[in-house]
Amino acid sequence: LLQFLHLHDTTPSQNAMFALVAMSFSFVPLTELADLNMTQLMDLSPKLHAFVHKAQANPKVMADELRESPLAAIAPVVGEGVPVAKSSLPIVTAHGMGDSCFNPGMDSITKYAGRTLGVYARCIPTGSNIITDTIYGFLMNMDRSVDVFAKAVKADPKLAGGFNAFGTSQGNNIIRGYITKYNDPPVVNFMSICGINAGVAAFPHCSPQTPLIGGVCEAFTEVLGALAYNSLVQSLLFQADYFRDPERTTSSSYLENSQLAKWNGETSADMSTFKVNWARTSKFVWVMGDADTMVWPREGEHWGAPPTDYPKTVKPMTMQQTSWYKGDTFGLRTADEAGKNAFETFHGEHIQFTEKDLKGWLLKYFSA
Repeated sequence: LLQFLHLHDTTPSQNAMFALVAMSFSFVPLTELADLNMTQLMDLSPKLHAFVHKAQANPKVMADELRESPLAAIAPVVGEGVPVAKSSLPIVTAHGMGDSCFNPGMDSITKYAGRTLGVYARCIPTGSNIITDTIYGFLMNMDRSVDVFAKAVKADPKLAGGFNAFGTSQGNNIIRGYITKYNDPPVVNFMSICGINAGVAAFPHCSPQTPLIGGVCEAFTEVLGALAYNSLVQSLLFQADYFRDPERTTSSSYLENSQLAKWNGETSADMSTFKVNWARTSKFVWVMGDADTMVWPREGEHWGAPPTDYPKTVKPMTMQQTSWYKGDTFGLRTADEAGKNAFETFHGEHIQFTEKDLKGWLLKYFSA
């Protein structure tokens, strides 16, 4: 804004107006947190309370810090793209942790996909602007994020006949959750790029050597342990919802409160509706970065998981060895046996794929 005022011949009244606009972004209301019991949160987790309080007090500063944190999964910027194939279906994208549909990377990727295949494409945020969309990537739980996504899909007439979808990082949890809970209109083909669909067993970028930017690593360290499956934490923190501690997967708190446990069919809940919804999607593409250090184990991007005797052994199980595959709890095995699952790997870190990679996947799986 200051650069704009310096370069343009503006009047004092215009300067005042622009300053008020800039200031207003520091006071963006986080309506999703309006009913949060802060006293209860303070008693439970002082660090998470401090994190939430800072987000409420100055959303813009918090959003900026989250975007710069070591946990942020920011999509790379790609070129404009040119039409090279034709698809009959529109495309929907969803962003990762610390990212936003309003950031240059996700905006460019979404537009690139649309131009390449000559179709309508949009990124669906969970917040109405870059500030709330970034913060809600942390402080809006998975189920609620899916509901917001589903509402936006339903309201878009261009998606009424079904659509293709792909996400980056935890954006895939939202699309996967939509398929599981709704899938109407259906996701015809789903491509998960470094998706955390099977959960994570650790957050490596929050090691003791990591700068505690924005208090996010402090909050994670405090709650992603014994408190991870507390009902209040599960109702608030997106990352707690897909945190799958291999030493707690048989605990009553995990089985009763974990949103991921419910989605994966690790509880005794009826999964018949989830299986029907999963079957409505024609193709699933699971993409893994072979040098991914953000997700542990990275094999989870291909539906693997830590071994059942962890930490005695640490070699991840393959998809076929997991309980959700063996029991076909939500339809993953049925889809696999029907030839619906495809697996891709690119060389690189978490979501740091190339434009060439993206183009190849779009042409291979989304063109028709």
